[in-house]
Amino acid sequence: MELLPTIWFIAIAVLWTGYLFLEGFDLGVGMLMKLFARNNTERRVLLNTIGPVWDGNEVWLLTAGGATFAAFPLWYASLFSALYLPLLLVLLALIFRAVAIEYRGKVDTDRWRTAWDWAMAAGSLVAAFGVGAALALTTTGLPLNANGDRVGGPFAWFNGYALLGGLAVAGFALVHALAFLALKTDGEIRLRARRWFVRLLPVLLLPMAGWAVSLQLLSGVPWTFAAVVVAVIAAAVAWILARRGSEKRTFLALGVFLLAGSASIFGAAYPAVLPSTINPEFSLTVSNASSSDYTLGLMSIVAAFGLPLVIAYQSWTYWVFRRRVSADHIPAAHSFLPAIAGKFLASKD
Repeated sequence: MELLPTIWFIAIAVLWTGYLFLEGFDLGVGMLMKLFARNNTERRVLLNTIGPVWDGNEVWLLTAGGATFAAFPLWYASLFSALYLPLLLVLLALIFRAVAIEYRGKVDTDRWRTAWDWAMAAGSLVAAFGVGAALALTTTGLPLNANGDRVGGPFAWFNGYALLGGLAVAGFALVHALAFLALKTDGEIRLRARRWFVRLLPVLLLPMAGWAVSLQLLSGVPWTFAAVVVAVIAAAVAWILARRGSEKRTFLALGVFLLAGSASIFGAAYPAVLPSTINPEFSLTVSNASSSDYTLGLMSIVAAFGLPLVIAYQSWTYWVFRRRVSADHIPAAHSFLPAIAGKFLASKD
């Protein structure tokens, strides 16, 4: 086992897990804008729960991609070139979602809000599904030749594992968002989120369980099988706690589910970072896809200082905005653009 490549493989797995935990409920809330909220006030409550934190949560996605590029350049090159089309769709979906969050409240008309609500819901769904598909394929494999190039057409990547991974992350995001809304809201939304969580958890987490079990059957080891068992227990505990109305513990138990499930998936894939479905000898591993020890050592020093700062800043942000949000906190809607236009015309007079 090579120490520094292994450490950075673990670090990248942690970054992806952090992204799914933090950005998961953001994406889920975006999808729930059309599935869950019943009127404009409720949709504004949902937006206010993620408003202070959603852009900071996306930092974990950028960091995971950047760490992969620096620590495992061959992994990055093969994965991003093989999945060029789906990752482009993910990028466009994230752009639409971000613009929708910023633009939705600028004009006070139902038509304007509805258009951006659909943009946010669709963008969140496509982003969650695309990220899940990419992560599933990086653990189960792609048709790569000896040079690390994809063999086949632009849709050669699409298979059962891609579909399973996409459904896994999308399903987890929805469940995670319901747990988050039960924790961050009050009143009818809080109660409804808890009811939906209890009803949907056994169904929406099945794809994630299927992904983890599939990896264990392919290349699992005893400790990764044990991690799957821990994940199942954590999901059951989250369901029981939600029925009892313990929102904080439910949210934490769901975090344990994600952590154990992610450990089982990445642990079963190790030492491969991108398996080849054509020939196992063509697979990229922590050894043949990593940067030099000097590069990894320098990255380790930078990460030792930078990562605690990021965690501290985000922890402070969540602490500042820890209060619950309810419909009573939402002011009357108003149009931003006409107000600006009126002030401009008044100044011209």
